[in-house]
Amino acid sequence: MSGLSIPSTQSQTLLDVIKRDHREILAFYTEYKAAGNLDQQQRWANQLTWEIARHSIGEELVVYPLLEKALGDKGHALAEHDREDHQVVKDGLKKIEALKVGSAEFDSTLKTIMDNLEEHIKTEEEQDFPQLETAIGLEKSVETAKSFERTKMFVPTRSHPSAPSKPPFETLVGLLAAPMDKLKDAFSKFPTEEQRESATAHITGRN
Repeated sequence: MSGLSIPSTQSQTLLDVIKRDHREILAFYTEYKAAGNLDQQQRWANQLTWEIARHSIGEELVVYPLLEKALGDKGHALAEHDREDHQVVKDGLKKIEALKVGSAEFDSTLKTIMDNLEEHIKTEEEQDFPQLETAIGLEKSVETAKSFERTKMFVPTRSHPSAPSKPPFETLVGLLAAPMDKLKDAFSKFPTEEQRESATAHITGRN
């Protein structure tokens, strides 16, 4: 299945783990595009959407509130912009759940999602989160990285566009939705562990 162990974050900062997640998401999309048959496309599509959903909601629960707290009004503006980006992605993910994997409409919609996500990733990595790390310092950054990883274990793994995107509402809505999402995942196809490791072997968390 999609692997539920928490990666070691002993010395990794928040930006390190966020970047690693971003690289994994992009790598899974590359694998989807290179898949040679429908079965492999389905597996990589499931893996990709699973990672995007839990990463996005993990950011909304852990990182964006801290951004607002640490950077005040500026942090609030950055967080609101990031939430708007996430909403576009969530809406797209919900749409493709009803589309046939490998179809022209599915591929086109997924490309639009990934194009939007790449712009969002660039903004987070080059602007938002470096400012946050400067404000909170190394110790708090490492602590938040661990909290972020733990939180991803308990958030929904499917897109819920209508769910609130701010705590405390998202926390409750997310935890209520999670069990059904986990059940859906149990009956979905995913790449093997070996395939995932091969796809992400080049990722260090700091690149």
